[in-house]
Amino acid sequence: MEGEPSTSAREPIPLLTPVDGVPPVIVDAAELTAAAERLAAGTGPVAFDAERASGYRYSQRAYLVQIRRRGAGSLLVDPVPLGNLSVIQEAVGDAEWVLHAASQDLPCLAELGLRPSLLFDTELAGRLLGYERVGLGMIVERVLGYGLEKGHSAADWSTRPLPEPWLRYAALDVELLVELRDALEAELIEQDKIEFARQEFAGIVAAPPREPRAEPWRRTSGIHRARSRRQLAAVRAMWTARDRMARTRDVAPGRVLPDSAIMDAVLNAPADTAALIRLPIFSGPRIRRTANTWLDALRSAAALPDDELPAPAGPSGDGLPPPNRWAERDPVAAARLARVRAELSTIAAAHTMPVENLLEPALSRRIAWSPPDPLTESAVEEALIAGGARAWQRELTRTALNSALVDPEPDPADEAAPPATERAGGRRAGRGGGAGGADRPRSRGGRAGAGRSVRGSAGRPTAGSPVGAAPADGGASSIGATPTGGSPTDPASAGGGATKPSASGPGPTGSAPAGPGAA
Repeated sequence: MEGEPSTSAREPIPLLTPVDGVPPVIVDAAELTAAAERLAAGTGPVAFDAERASGYRYSQRAYLVQIRRRGAGSLLVDPVPLGNLSVIQEAVGDAEWVLHAASQDLPCLAELGLRPSLLFDTELAGRLLGYERVGLGMIVERVLGYGLEKGHSAADWSTRPLPEPWLRYAALDVELLVELRDALEAELIEQDKIEFARQEFAGIVAAPPREPRAEPWRRTSGIHRARSRRQLAAVRAMWTARDRMARTRDVAPGRVLPDSAIMDAVLNAPADTAALIRLPIFSGPRIRRTANTWLDALRSAAALPDDELPAPAGPSGDGLPPPNRWAERDPVAAARLARVRAELSTIAAAHTMPVENLLEPALSRRIAWSPPDPLTESAVEEALIAGGARAWQRELTRTALNSALVDPEPDPADEAAPPATERAGGRRAGRGGGAGGADRPRSRGGRAGAGRSVRGSAGRPTAGSPVGAAPADGGASSIGATPTGGSPTDPASAGGGATKPSASGPGPTGSAPAGPGAA
C-alpha cells in the first residue's frame, strides 16, 4: 500500500522474554508503593496495558495491569487484591501514556483510578499512517523487526495464580511500546500527520464514558429468525433472565446460555420443562438445572398484553433509515450519500488512511440525509463541529462535502417525458394498428429498463476506495466493531474478547465506535 513502510525481506527477530526477565507480580500495598517510587524516578512516556477476561467474565475489569517506563523497568500489578491504583497515577503525574488500542483499556484502568492527561495510541497512529494491519504484533514486526508471542491473548486472566508463560506474554506487551511510539511519531511527522494524531489522541482522553446500548437484547445472534412481536418478547425475556444470572455469577453471558439456545427455545415454544430439556443444549446437566428459569421467561413473554410487546425493529442509533433503504425512502438523499462517499473515499486515498478515520460514518450519513439549509461551506463546517469532527477532519472535508451536498437541477427533458408505462403503452397501441395491437406480446428485446431512476446506483461503492472504504450498505467496518463477546455495556453478545479488537477508530471519540461503519 502506498505510504506504508516497506516490508523487510529478513525474518523478524523473535522476542521470547523481557530483557530484564519476567518481573514479580505486585499484590500488596507495600510493593505497590515501592513500584510507584520507581516509576516516579523514571523518565519519558509510560507504557500501559491491561488484561481482562471478556470471554469468561461478565465484568470488563482488569485482572492484570502492565506498566513500563525508561529507568523504572516493567511492572506487573494484580489489581484484584489492591483495588485502587491511584498511587501509580500520582507517580506518573502528567507524563504521556502509551497504549495500543487505548479505548479498549482506558475504561478498566479508570475503574482503578488511572486516567491519562496525555496519550499516544500506537494502534490509531498505525491507522492514520495507512497500515493495513494494526494489531500490536504486526506493527511491532513491521516497524521494529521483532516478533511478539501472541499465544495467550484469549486466556482467562481471572485465573489465579497466573501461569508464568502468561506473565511473560503480558510483560512483552509493554516491552517495546515506547520504542514503537517513537518510531511511529517519526513517521507521522514525515507524512505531515502529527497534528492529525495529536487531535485524535486528545479526543480519546476527553471522551466521556460510552452510554449503554439501547435494547441490547436485539443483538442476540439469530434474532432475525423471530417472525413475530411475541417471539421478540420471548427473546427479550430470555436474554434478560440470562443477563441477570450472568451478572450475579460474574460469568460471560454466553457461558450461561448461548444465543443459539435462546433462539431454539423461542422458535420451538416448549409447553413445559420436559419439552424444554429435550431441546439441544438444554438437555445438558448444567443448563437443565436452570430449566425453570428459562421456562418462566418464555411464559412471561407469552402472557404479555399486545401493547407491551416490543416493536418489530429497534431504535436506530442515529434515527436514520439503513443506507440500503435510502433509495426507496428518498432517492435524492441516496444520490447525495453516494456523492459524499465518493468524495470522502478520494480524500482518504490521497492521504493514505481509512475513510472511517477521515470522518465518522454516522456523521457523514446525517449530513447527507439532512444537509444544512442554506447550504454554504461555513454551514457545513458548523454541522461538522456539531457532529464532533476534529479540526483536521473539517479542514480536509468541508469543501468537498459542500460540493457533494449540492443536488443537481432536474433535467427538464425528464420532467416533460411521459411515464415509462405510458410510452410503452403508446408503442404497443401503434404497433397493433388499433385495438387488436394492444394484445400483441412485446418483443423480448424491448427496453425494459426505460425510465430507470437514480435510485439504482445510489449507495454503490466507488472504485479504487482506500483501506477501510465504505461498504455499499453503510454497515460497520471492522474498526471499532463490537465483538460478539459479553460486556457490561453490551452483554448481549457473550464470549468474545479473545483478542484485543481495534478500537481507536473513527469519529469524534477516536474510537469505535463502539465500535465503533463506513462513510
